[in-house]
Amino acid sequence: MLPRQGSTIAGPMDDLYMFIFWLSVVFFIIIAGQVVWFGMKYRRRGPGEKTPHITHHLNLELAWSIIPLLLCIVLFFWGFDGYMKATVVPGDAMEIQVRAKRWQWEFEYPDGIRALNDLYIPVNKKIRMVMISDDVLHSFWVPEFRVKMDVLPNRYTDVWFESTIPGTYNLTCTEYCGKGHSTMRGSIKVLTPVEYEDFVKEGPPELKNMPLRELGELVYKSRGCESCHSLDGSRRDGPSWKGIFGKTEKFTDGTSAVVDENYIRESLMNPHSKIVATYEAVMPVYKGLLRDREVLGVIEYIKSLK
Repeated sequence: MLPRQGSTIAGPMDDLYMFIFWLSVVFFIIIAGQVVWFGMKYRRRGPGEKTPHITHHLNLELAWSIIPLLLCIVLFFWGFDGYMKATVVPGDAMEIQVRAKRWQWEFEYPDGIRALNDLYIPVNKKIRMVMISDDVLHSFWVPEFRVKMDVLPNRYTDVWFESTIPGTYNLTCTEYCGKGHSTMRGSIKVLTPVEYEDFVKEGPPELKNMPLRELGELVYKSRGCESCHSLDGSRRDGPSWKGIFGKTEKFTDGTSAVVDENYIRESLMNPHSKIVATYEAVMPVYKGLLRDREVLGVIEYIKSLK
């Protein structure tokens, strides 16, 4: 009935949920069954039959008042205990800064490493996500971790989790944030301690031996490029990448430049220095987000789009 449990708080939350679910099933059967039974047993069998005058039944009234009250008290303290465990962040948690923007997730680690859409964390490590939005309301949701929290502009919110199983988990925005809402997806990749140390030193393990063109295509699809740059020549928030390499672009300040390797690198690291005419300065800064090999991959991918 539920996604797999990928964090320490998933089990207690599922236990409470299933208790409420089966409690509801039991009471539904009892109440609906009695409605049907009473309807059959006490139905009017003739025009002369009169309904007996019943004033009250003390034991029945006490039962339907006290039993639900006790169940509500149990659910309150059970739920409150789970709420405190889910919201009070342990003091030894590693903090990761999260910036949500249309339509991507940006993560920054304590040592300054930055990542876009794909978050790499060590297994069995408490992680605190300190989140803020650059534009509109977003929401951070990882179903397997049983965590969901709104991400607001001009205000910090936080959520924490401790993943217990290495693997890849889907990260989704669950608040409608504009036309690219459905593409605002990411992943949380839980690594073993050794794999995480390699990631810190050399980057994601699956990218080490990937050909540059394939790496560039992966960056295009995973780093939010496809939401603004088309591959078929159609206009979006940014210029299409189709046939752009070697083309001369005119900028809003009246200057122009040829799209070559240096221009592409500058556009990624400092995109607001040259704004293509008829477009707005909406491209995010990728300095610190892309490693040198990823930049080379983007260049090779753009070259191939003739």
